[in-house]
Amino acid sequence: MDFVSYLTPMFFALVTFGVVVGIIFGAIPGMTATMAVAVCLPMTYALDLSNGLALLLGLYVGGISGGLVPAILLNIPGTPSSITTTFDGYPMTQKGEGERALKTGITASLFGGLFSALILFLFAPTLADVAIKFSYIEKFLIILFALTVIASLCRNLLLGLFSGVLGIWFSLIGSYDVSFGGNGEYRLMTDFMEPYLESGFSLLPVLIGLFGLGTILQEAERGIREEVGKGKKLELNKGKPFSMAVFKGQIVNLLRSSSLGTFVGMLPGVGGSAASVLAYTQQKNFSKDPGQLGKGAPEGVIASESSNNGLTGGALIPLLSLGIPGDSTTAVLIGAFTLQGIQLGPLFIGNNLGDLGH
Repeated sequence: MDFVSYLTPMFFALVTFGVVVGIIFGAIPGMTATMAVAVCLPMTYALDLSNGLALLLGLYVGGISGGLVPAILLNIPGTPSSITTTFDGYPMTQKGEGERALKTGITASLFGGLFSALILFLFAPTLADVAIKFSYIEKFLIILFALTVIASLCRNLLLGLFSGVLGIWFSLIGSYDVSFGGNGEYRLMTDFMEPYLESGFSLLPVLIGLFGLGTILQEAERGIREEVGKGKKLELNKGKPFSMAVFKGQIVNLLRSSSLGTFVGMLPGVGGSAASVLAYTQQKNFSKDPGQLGKGAPEGVIASESSNNGLTGGALIPLLSLGIPGDSTTAVLIGAFTLQGIQLGPLFIGNNLGDLGH
């Protein structure tokens, strides 16, 4: 396919616009990449397939990348996949290396996104065949592994296991919908709570509440007014300046984390948070100085951001090859194809190579 003919000025303008708007959505806690794509989906009515996808995919990638901004500066993950970015990004900000952390995360995000795009371009049909063989058993084992990894990240293993079990308990609150094989009954709630918790807890608001409230309380304890009164302010660049030397010795980290993100992304329903946690843990296992992770180590930011952007290309593999969305955002992307009168599925790639751009 002569895809170069589709790379018009309008195509690049739409990609740029999508990325900028996506970053803004991702940088505002609660405004996810999924929301950005859903809000801008009607704009594709007047566009052909290639330009419409250029806009929506720009929003998708920008939204995932934008989550690093509040994660690093405020210790609040802008998206669920930015959870592990807070582990080292915010400590770097506290040391006056906020700008360095942001530039490191952006560069790692760029690498992860390009890596997953290359894998998508070269191996989409082959990898889709592998992904479809992963049943609920394999997905359960991957999620279980991610939960044990979370426990291992804590200094107190028992506390980590308790936190994981508590998280599972909270996720079970709500009704077990019959459309998912349940009985429709309410779980783990009293009668007066049923109108409020029928749908359970949503992941992103819970994350924002936990991380955001904790940060606010910490700042209140230190005495924000007193610090401002003394003329103190947060300096983003009083520590080490950013340079590409931060990636020296991190090539393996970049490749491993991007590969993990792509792999987890092509498994429907697993999610970016699991990808970033797995990548972060692997880096901690292979790091020459694992004790520094969690204290402001750039390698932690690199692992987290390259993996969660590797997710973007991976999530498109089952979408384009099988018609199965890899995550919530790619589920919304199905609407873009529907507006163009195109049915996603195993025959999509072969049947529509010549229709892109028309």
